[in-house]
Amino acid sequence: MVLLIIVLALLGGAWWWLNSNRENAAREGTAFAREAIQKIAVQHDANFFNSRLSPQARMNFPASAQQEFMNEIVRLGAPVRPVDVQGKIEFNSQFFEPHGSFHARIYYPARYADMDLTISHPVGRWQIDEIAFIPQREQPAPAPPAAAPPPAAPAPSLAPTSAPEATASSSPGG
Repeated sequence: MVLLIIVLALLGGAWWWLNSNRENAAREGTAFAREAIQKIAVQHDANFFNSRLSPQARMNFPASAQQEFMNEIVRLGAPVRPVDVQGKIEFNSQFFEPHGSFHARIYYPARYADMDLTISHPVGRWQIDEIAFIPQREQPAPAPPAAAPPPAAPAPSLAPTSAPEATASSSPGG
């Protein structure tokens, strides 16, 4: 009986430990995604971007592509309001191999841009697996509303006002 209690206590402790690690990984992943978007899109930190790319992402983004990517973001200027980041962390197995997909909409003075980010935590630290920055076409300044057209003037009638009533009542079938 004592052995059963010890085994159940160990299983309960292991379950609690796995769940707390899962919650911590989800919290850390979400914080990393927010930090990555903040550092890249708002602070234009090319060193952070370069140092956090996964090996595959580094192959997809050689140094020249990284510079071009950052220049495109810098050209839009500073965002005009806080960046809203949406997404979640998922796990390949129940408790291990966390990865996440996040989306942010960044508002600039003349337009907005969308940033999509895929992250993972294979060993040691969070990394950026994929990133996309999609600026929308520039929005022209809103044009002033067109003036309302003047009310249509009533058509001049050549007949006296009582004539249409007389014509309507004298028409056949009416």
